[in-house]
Amino acid sequence: MSEANEIFKKIRDVGIVPVIKLDKVSDAVPLAKALAAGGIPIAEITYRTAAAADSIRAVCKECPEMLVGAGTVTSVEQAKSAIAAGAKFVLAPGFDGEVVDYCLAQGIPMIPGVSGASQIEAAMTRGLKLVKLFPASVLGGPAMIKALGGPFPDMTFLPTGGVSTENLVEYAKLPNVLAVGGSWMVKPDMISSGRWDLITSESRKAELAIQGFSIAHVGINATESESAEKIAGMISLFGFPEIPGEKSIFNNKEFEVMRKNGRGKHGHVGIRTANVDRALAYLGACGFTPVEETATHIITDDKSSPLKFVYLLPEIGGFAFHLVRY
Repeated sequence: MSEANEIFKKIRDVGIVPVIKLDKVSDAVPLAKALAAGGIPIAEITYRTAAAADSIRAVCKECPEMLVGAGTVTSVEQAKSAIAAGAKFVLAPGFDGEVVDYCLAQGIPMIPGVSGASQIEAAMTRGLKLVKLFPASVLGGPAMIKALGGPFPDMTFLPTGGVSTENLVEYAKLPNVLAVGGSWMVKPDMISSGRWDLITSESRKAELAIQGFSIAHVGINATESESAEKIAGMISLFGFPEIPGEKSIFNNKEFEVMRKNGRGKHGHVGIRTANVDRALAYLGACGFTPVEETATHIITDDKSSPLKFVYLLPEIGGFAFHLVRY
């Protein structure tokens, strides 16, 4: 895997790129440590202040676990400064061909800002497959990104601008969104007052929120079809109509009764998530592992395509858990 692909994979696995404005270099390392403690080991340090380059340099030196990028890069001079300071990727609010070409020539992943089709086409001519939609909320939000997926099926987006805990799942569950950018967990007043504990807690909330976890259904094991039909019949009394199938009986979408014992001592629980690959990275840090033989991909015969479904280990309370993408 190329270095650029490794960087984009880490961005995808975390799912959130904090957009940071630093007035003091001394705040850079404590902020980076607070983000990492909250499960977000990524920082986009913006060139909105004179402290940008030295802040990038400090974080790269003191926090090697952090993936540090430079944001709001609007000139070649700033790009040179950012790369010299140690930035591993560069972002811009708009599309400047000279800046893009310079970064690519240096072998540094560049994520230019776009606001429409012409800029996306300009990015494609340079071989780029990831762009930053900015300002996302003003340009139409998730609906805009969904619409762009038609004419640009191979382009992925990092929407930034107006993204928050309340709406990030609507972005995250779109197949052409790699991650989102935002500053709600690193607001200027949090930084200026040294509220590193608050930044950590807000980062944890954001990392959980972007998973978009919800219950898809509960599966119940039965030993054979006759007992499965009896169980499904009883569940239907609660207003969940039966939908018979060859291997199982669904009661509406909420329950699945297996005609023969399936995974799990008692059954299974399906959990929806915005991105199965990202959820595996998140849950992997908590001790869960995927059951590889159960994995299915969005493109069935392409294992490099995003995951659509996979079971997890260990079981919980005698129930197997599986992830399924929205």
